[in-house]
Amino acid sequence: MSPEQRRAMIVAAALPLVAEYGAAITTSQIARAAGIGEATIFRAFTDKEEVLAACLAEALSPAHVLNELASISLDEPLAVRLAEAAEAMRAHLERMGTVIGTLHAFGHRRQTTDERPVSSGRGALMNELRDGVAELIEPDQATLRLDPEKLSSIFLSMLFTQRRRLADDEAPELTPQEIVDVLLHGALNEPGTPR
Repeated sequence: MSPEQRRAMIVAAALPLVAEYGAAITTSQIARAAGIGEATIFRAFTDKEEVLAACLAEALSPAHVLNELASISLDEPLAVRLAEAAEAMRAHLERMGTVIGTLHAFGHRRQTTDERPVSSGRGALMNELRDGVAELIEPDQATLRLDPEKLSSIFLSMLFTQRRRLADDEAPELTPQEIVDVLLHGALNEPGTPR
């Protein structure tokens, strides 16, 4: 096993534990979950802090959600494609929120040297997500009033706003289908149609 594969295997085993225990997790727990000796962790990482940083980077990584977006069949109707994209994005946001929230709750703070790259990478991440969703929209471009990039930006804004609202209040959560329906058809009933 290469050093990169070993690190990836350790992070994969540690991530659910970090989501549950935050920074209180021990390297012994990680080793048991990975099925390795504790010394193997320290051959791959310098210390527990580096393991936590790698778990945080993995939770923030868009690679998984981008792969899910790319795997959505373009043969499906647009509403179905967007509902699947909304589910993939919701799972990604929940995973990010769980890991970040648990680490924060247990007093773990990112080092200040890490702050700048994370915030500057946010724009690139949003561009990747917008492009991934725009690719799902493009087959229906001729039937839309907005271009796929603009529609993708609106879609992502609705999803991110929904997640933020839920964190702040106990507002009812919209289903992916409701979000897609409002995006594609608006909020108004057809004239003369009762609610």
